[in-house]
Amino acid sequence: MIEYYKTVDGRLRPIEGMQPGCWVSVVDPTAKEMKMLIEDYGLDSGFLKSSLDEEESSRVEREENQTLIIVDTAVSEIEKNETLKFYTMPLGIIITEQQVYTISLKDSKVVDDVISGRVRNVQTHFRTQFVLRLMMYITSTYLVYLKQIDKASDALERQLHKAVKNQQLIQMMELEKSLVYFSTSLKSNDVTVNKILRGRVIKLYEEDQELLEDVLTELKQAQEMATIYSGILAGMVDACGSVISNNLNFVMWRLTTVTIILAIPTMVYSFYGMNTADLPFSDYTLFPMILSVVATAFAAIFLFKFGRFNKR
Repeated sequence: MIEYYKTVDGRLRPIEGMQPGCWVSVVDPTAKEMKMLIEDYGLDSGFLKSSLDEEESSRVEREENQTLIIVDTAVSEIEKNETLKFYTMPLGIIITEQQVYTISLKDSKVVDDVISGRVRNVQTHFRTQFVLRLMMYITSTYLVYLKQIDKASDALERQLHKAVKNQQLIQMMELEKSLVYFSTSLKSNDVTVNKILRGRVIKLYEEDQELLEDVLTELKQAQEMATIYSGILAGMVDACGSVISNNLNFVMWRLTTVTIILAIPTMVYSFYGMNTADLPFSDYTLFPMILSVVATAFAAIFLFKFGRFNKR
């Protein structure tokens, strides 16, 4: 799908076709659309394929009169079990002499928010400024999703105080994996923005320099947050392992205690079940029962107190 937008009277508006100073949004293009982008609009085929590659890492590249910037964007999805899943997806930005193209394999929240007007001061005819504002918003979405991950981990921590379940552990592992994706993508984006900051790839004006420095500041903050939350979540996973191990030890102690207590009557009746007159009070039929009850009660009280002591 290919859509065209242009800033008219200070507002971003959809237009019918290609115009100078417009923004072209490309999402999951068909073979016919890709042919049009390459042959009619003159886009580099390598740039187009790289933008549609899910495994492509963040980078910046220039070829003749076109510049390719690939940035990793944060994505959140709600799975069937109503849990949030976070991952990253590359977004290709191609800057030509008169237009800016954004190319992605799937619908992007960043692109949708720009179209809906949530990103302010969008001027499509100022190509460099438009790209930098786009990158600023991409970085801010990382901060939003990082806060959501923090809230989700806090909710899981409260649930783990009550009981440790497999579903909660799986959710924690998913959040930890998401933070690894975020940290890696933020570092790659940081390298890309620093290359742009040198001014060799894109011509930067004074206002662009200030905006680019703001993007770098946001990236640093997002990287620090991702590192902190990763450490907290890793500590929670280790704590859960310790809790599970402690609970297992307590259950095993209980089972061992029950086994010992139940073994006492069996031992007593085994001795008195033999045909011998050497055992004390062998003629008294109730003695084995009394001895079993007393020995069992004594062992139960002793093990209970010993268990209480160990638990402390």
